[in-house]
Amino acid sequence: MNLLYKPDWEETQERFKAWWAREYFGRCGLAVTAPKDNPPDLPAPPEPKTPQEKWFDLDLISAWNEYGMSRCFYGGEAFPIWSAGYAGVSGIPALLGCPTDVDMATGWWNPILTDPERIDYTSVRLDESHPSHRFTMEMLHRAALESKGKSIPSIGAFGAGGDTLAALRGTEQLLVDCAERPDEVRAAEKYLMDMWCDFYDRCHEIIHGSAEGSTCWFRLWSPGKFYAAQNDFSYNISPGMFRDIFLPAIEQQTQFLDHCVYHVDGIHAFAHVDALCELPRLQAIQILPGAGKPSPLHYMDVLKKVQQAGKNLHVSIAADEVEVALSELSARGLFIGTYCETEDEALRLLKSTECWSRDV
Repeated sequence: MNLLYKPDWEETQERFKAWWAREYFGRCGLAVTAPKDNPPDLPAPPEPKTPQEKWFDLDLISAWNEYGMSRCFYGGEAFPIWSAGYAGVSGIPALLGCPTDVDMATGWWNPILTDPERIDYTSVRLDESHPSHRFTMEMLHRAALESKGKSIPSIGAFGAGGDTLAALRGTEQLLVDCAERPDEVRAAEKYLMDMWCDFYDRCHEIIHGSAEGSTCWFRLWSPGKFYAAQNDFSYNISPGMFRDIFLPAIEQQTQFLDHCVYHVDGIHAFAHVDALCELPRLQAIQILPGAGKPSPLHYMDVLKKVQQAGKNLHVSIAADEVEVALSELSARGLFIGTYCETEDEALRLLKSTECWSRDV
């Protein structure tokens, strides 16, 4: 079924299926957005006045979703997503009891497992009576309902892969734990990943019908269970420690999901790409240098390493870098996210990409 805000959605789904299978379909994957020509002449919803209103007022969140989608051109593999934002209020740490502070831009968790001598991970359980849990379920039901025929509901961003444990313990304490009690950290990771898989299934049950598959905070779509794995905590540790302590839980996550992209965030996390490339069920890797760093194309050796390992590659780059990327990289399994100033520019970029793409 095509969507109100994505008239070629059926064709786009087929291209996504081909991309996940690492099949060449005439060009690289390209998600390009731009301001829509002749958008509806409607006033913008009111701006939220407080963080609580921004992250929890579902009527206002719904209005801003509708307004934003109606004014956006979704070219290529770009598609409209119904989302309540990702400030951590629906993250597993919040549902486990971590106090969550939010401002108008983001949110952060405060640790609760603070005993420096042990990781009491079995003491934490998902609490279905927690206000954040109730809000998350209500939000997902609303996303599923309001997305029908218009957009794809996001399953959310609820953490995993070391970051949940870092939230529960605090980053500095978890670094000490990795050095002094690695077996406990590994066991905690297994416990939390089992919990993550169960929670994902409950959320997926709500949204998968409307999504005809799934998406999350990462703007890819899958016909099955999809999520973007990550471990931002890994920025602080060696490749050996990452492989020994955290890779087993990440592999479990990839085995649970139908499709998975790993979000390598920050240049020091590039050291873990070799280990990630060894995971047989990890289909794709995103290379993101991080704020203040050069374009991903500056790290061409890392990008080529991902492709040479037989993994799909995701990069976010400026529109004027697309031709350069395709002169260096194979279009097979490559996915580029970008933005244009006008709908006409986006359409011309899509056409040019067909000429620049090489299946090598």
